[in-house]
Amino acid sequence: MTRAALAAALALILAQPASAGEQPLTADTQHGRVRVVTVTEGLEHPWGVAFLPDGRALVTERPGRLRIVGTDGKLGAPLEGVPAVSATGQGGLLDVQLDPDFAQNRQVYLSYAEPREGGNGTAVARGRLTDRGLEDVQVIFRQDVTINGRHHFGSRLVFDRTGRLFVTLGDRNSERARAQTLDSHIGKVVRIERDGKVPADNPFVGVADARPEIWSYGHRNIQGAALHPATGELWTHEHGPKGGDELNRTLPGRNYGWPKVTYGVEYSGKTISESSTAPGIEPPVHYWVPSIATSGLLFYTGDRFPAWRGNALVGGLASQQLSRLELDGNRVVREETLLKGVVNQRVRDVEQGPDGFIYLLTDEGDGRLLRIETAD
Repeated sequence: MTRAALAAALALILAQPASAGEQPLTADTQHGRVRVVTVTEGLEHPWGVAFLPDGRALVTERPGRLRIVGTDGKLGAPLEGVPAVSATGQGGLLDVQLDPDFAQNRQVYLSYAEPREGGNGTAVARGRLTDRGLEDVQVIFRQDVTINGRHHFGSRLVFDRTGRLFVTLGDRNSERARAQTLDSHIGKVVRIERDGKVPADNPFVGVADARPEIWSYGHRNIQGAALHPATGELWTHEHGPKGGDELNRTLPGRNYGWPKVTYGVEYSGKTISESSTAPGIEPPVHYWVPSIATSGLLFYTGDRFPAWRGNALVGGLASQQLSRLELDGNRVVREETLLKGVVNQRVRDVEQGPDGFIYLLTDEGDGRLLRIETAD
């Protein structure tokens, strides 16, 4: 698509009104008033969104559907070629990401709960996007433990600056102790090549009894991941139990503590760890007590919200909010809670669109793709 055509497509997006009979929501922030516009609705528990070069958006729905949202907000029919998913509990079709060379190869990556004999496990597949859907689909990664369970699949996908793929993997709830061992993918971030092979510079390559895909360990359930725009480092956030959601610089070979240390407690109130710190454990950059149920992470780099440039934006599920974090280097120096009591839906994903605006997916039975704009 030419630059002029892309500009026209984005102009069409901005011209679209909210849903029929609905006025855009507005909210005050520390840096001016914003409005929240519904781009499309009627999504069933959407989980991930990735923008195509022409301004359209690929959106996953947890029951197993991949759809395209047009620049006019029109919701397309489910695309063909999506792998079968285990749509149970927190599982199903989860994140979506474009290949760094998508303009040349049209490759799309999906993470999902894969149905298996005896249970399920997180997997990643890739396929070539056509007008009808995905073709030549192949599974490039499978979490190496099958669990008969409904929880903690993790599943964010992020490419690093060298074109390697980070995949976040939960502890599956019932296997939390294995987040501290290196012999499985439970409670880990893994880093793989685009075809699923192991990069030679991964931190545990050649280490006895360690899975060479592992990048970091000691994680509970990461549902937000992004590259820091200045350093290129992977940052993630993960759900704590009752309290103790964490934002982390996710560095190679490091241990992030779960369940050895945590800021949270069991849902029953029972203590999990006696301390929130321990030798050899990476402390979080920021944590939330009580939990906001974090999901979706964005470092804002656009021009639409100049005062927010470089900030981290974190979605909240149970809290139904957006958290804006101001950073000084690797320290969080200020937090602002946005959209509390305004959107009134669970925020599952946070992305920056090609137009520089901020987009949210709300994880409901009638989920929406929302756009945050300046209102002043």
